[in-house]
Amino acid sequence: MDADTPITTPTALPSLRVAAQEAGFTRSCEERTGSLLSVLAVTRPSGRILELGTGVGEGTAWLLSGMDEASRLITVERDAVVQAIAREELGSDARVTFVTADAGPWLEKYEGAPFDLVFADTWPGKFTHLERALDLVAPGGTYLIDDLLPQPDWPASHEAAVKRLLAELEGRSDFRSVRLAWSSGLVMAVRTVAG
Repeated sequence: MDADTPITTPTALPSLRVAAQEAGFTRSCEERTGSLLSVLAVTRPSGRILELGTGVGEGTAWLLSGMDEASRLITVERDAVVQAIAREELGSDARVTFVTADAGPWLEKYEGAPFDLVFADTWPGKFTHLERALDLVAPGGTYLIDDLLPQPDWPASHEAAVKRLLAELEGRSDFRSVRLAWSSGLVMAVRTVAG
C-alpha cells in the first residue's frame, strides 16, 4: 500500500465505482484527490461548497464524507444519465443539491453567495469560465482543480491549454496557489483576504 493511499473511504464509493464501470464512465475522481477533498471539506465548518462536474458522484461522496451537518454542497453536471447514478446513491443526503446543467451557463447565471471551496472537475470553471469560478471563491476560500498531468489521451492542443491555465492562476495577486505533481496533477489556490 502506498503511503499516500487513503486509509478510509466514503461508504458509497464501492457501489459508485461499480456503477461507473457499468456505465463506461472512466473520468471519476482519483482517490488521492478525493481524500484531499474530504480533508478540505473538514476545514470548512458550515461551509458552502461547489463541485463543477458531478460525474457519477465519486468526488461528491468524498466531499460529503468531510462535510459537517451544517455544510452545503451544490454539484453541477450536464450529463443527466451520469448524474443519475450520483443522485440514486447520494440524493438522500440533505446537504447536497444536484443541478443538471452545463456548468458554463450555470456559472454565468449564478447569483448566490460565494463558496468556501470550489472544486472544478470539468472544463467550465477551469479551461473556460475561469474568471467567473474564481469570482465565486470567498475570501480565504479554496479553488481546487485536477487532471493537470499529461495523459496519453490528451488532444494535441490540451498541453498548451494547461500551461495557459497554470500561468494565469500563478500570475494572480488575489490568490496564492500551489502546484501538486501528485494524484492526477492538482493546483490549489486560496483567495487572499484583503486587509
